[in-house]
Amino acid sequence: MTDLHRFIAYAIPAGFAVLALWTLYSFVRNRGPGNWYWNLLAVLQGVIAVQVVVGAILFVAGGRPESNGPQWLHYVYGGLFPAVVLVTAHGYARSERFRDIPWAAFGVAALVCFGLTFRALQTGLGLD
Repeated sequence: MTDLHRFIAYAIPAGFAVLALWTLYSFVRNRGPGNWYWNLLAVLQGVIAVQVVVGAILFVAGGRPESNGPQWLHYVYGGLFPAVVLVTAHGYARSERFRDIPWAAFGVAALVCFGLTFRALQTGLGLD
């Protein structure tokens, strides 16, 4: 279970980095990102949900990240804050301001989520 959690922990920031760069590329081309972009976003949201469940199982089983700082940062950076950012991005994407470019809201969210999940990975590995 720990190996699964670690594997997913590397994949999530990488996926968000790809999503953020894809958004930038779409801006440069001045074209929408296409269906694969939305598929990647959906997969990342699902994988974060799986990661939270696996992390909760590890937590209940007594598995805690090695940390020189507060352990709660790992949980906040890895689950709570990315969820809040993605929910906020969904709200912005439906707003009038992003009517023509809803993917822009998710590009900003992807950049923020990359930073958050990368930090969660660091705290989980004890690299505070």
